[in-house]
Amino acid sequence: MPFSSLFPTQLYKGRLTRAVTLALNRDLERACRMLQVEDRAGRAWSKQNHYPGYTSYASLNDLPKRAPPFAALQAQLDAHVAAFAHELQFDLGGRRLKLDSMWVNVLEPMGVHSAHIHPHSAVSGTYYVVVPKGSGALKLEDPRLPLMMAAPAKRERARIENRRFIYVEPKPGKVLLWESWLRHEVAAGTAKSARISVSFNYA
Repeated sequence: MPFSSLFPTQLYKGRLTRAVTLALNRDLERACRMLQVEDRAGRAWSKQNHYPGYTSYASLNDLPKRAPPFAALQAQLDAHVAAFAHELQFDLGGRRLKLDSMWVNVLEPMGVHSAHIHPHSAVSGTYYVVVPKGSGALKLEDPRLPLMMAAPAKRERARIENRRFIYVEPKPGKVLLWESWLRHEVAAGTAKSARISVSFNYA
């Protein structure tokens, strides 16, 4: 073949076992909703920054130290992140990536989260706790997009590796990981109730 695939952007899709998901997600949902009630600073930040719902991003990002369900989630995520780092062939000098921050997202119906990156970390991701039917997808952007001054549009049914944007449907128990420089957002959905997820950074 005369073609080589250069500078690929990797996306990791994993799942927790059904037994773990059912028990853990029940406890996580309870913990997330408790935080939403008790975290006055997080609610205030969400309102001031027009976040459509509640996030503990700017108020409580050390959740594994605060509640056992988040510590249990971290124990599961550590293995997935290690597998992803191995596939990316990171040279970590014999060390492992460590959880840097973890926070709750309760996104209200029709809510969106605009495009952003996660500076100062290596791997970022999301774990889905409660996903009502019609919840918005995670939208990933080709990181070369700002450089494509005269590039033609892609065909409607272009192969996934040739598209400018990728949409990944959320499901309870799903783990998504990507390198932290990858720009992403949450697209609008049609769900009738809130979507709950836990996001995190590893450094």
